[in-house]
Amino acid sequence: MKLGLVTYNLANEWDLPTIIDKCSKHGFHGVEARTTHAHGIELELSTAQRAEVKKQFDDSPVALCGLGSTYEYHSADETEVRQNINGTKEYVKLAHDVGCPGVKVRPNGVQTSKGIPLEKTLDQIGLALRECATFAQDYGVEIRLEIHGQVTCEVPHCKTIMEVADHPNALLCWNSNQSDLVDGSIDANFESVRDKIALVHMRDICLPEYPWAHLLQLLKQSGYAGFTCAEIPGNEDPDRIMGYYSALWKAYTA
Repeated sequence: MKLGLVTYNLANEWDLPTIIDKCSKHGFHGVEARTTHAHGIELELSTAQRAEVKKQFDDSPVALCGLGSTYEYHSADETEVRQNINGTKEYVKLAHDVGCPGVKVRPNGVQTSKGIPLEKTLDQIGLALRECATFAQDYGVEIRLEIHGQVTCEVPHCKTIMEVADHPNALLCWNSNQSDLVDGSIDANFESVRDKIALVHMRDICLPEYPWAHLLQLLKQSGYAGFTCAEIPGNEDPDRIMGYYSALWKAYTA
């Protein structure tokens, strides 16, 4: 299990050399690069530019552990869903070219207000995810569904999506939501999807409303060997914050 950083929001204005430098300095061994941020890892990169991104990470102790896209498949508009599927496939090619093992996608809501049953939307998301996962498998890239969005952030709904997708390359990004807790515990929800978790997002592990230490122990006990990525707010003294975060993460995972 390794500590990583999501560029949303602490590092959203940092270029790639700055991200690598600060992560190296503070014991963050991976980065999930969120789209639209200053690092510039985007579809518009040329072949040579993609190779340069890969080289910067290859020459450093920091891994590009994920690309954080905003592609989503819950829309009631079939054309929009198809655009998001096609966009995901282009992001998969980008991930492959820059040496990144996974692309994060997300559900971002339901359509019950339009009279569309929840189950139909979950099926739609799952089928889109299957198509993307099948495509990405040929590139050696995982598709990681973030447990995200109104209603869809509930773990049982993402479990249903996974069952519909029914593909070994369709995986989950555990997002550390308050809705994970049932009667004050994350155990039941964690256990229900533990074998599908390929990435973890964490917020401020100093805050008490989520059982961070217990989550890390559950991951450790399950044999999880991926990244737990800090998704923390911007700060005027990022080096100080990153140092504290790294120290506390090490204590919790000891």
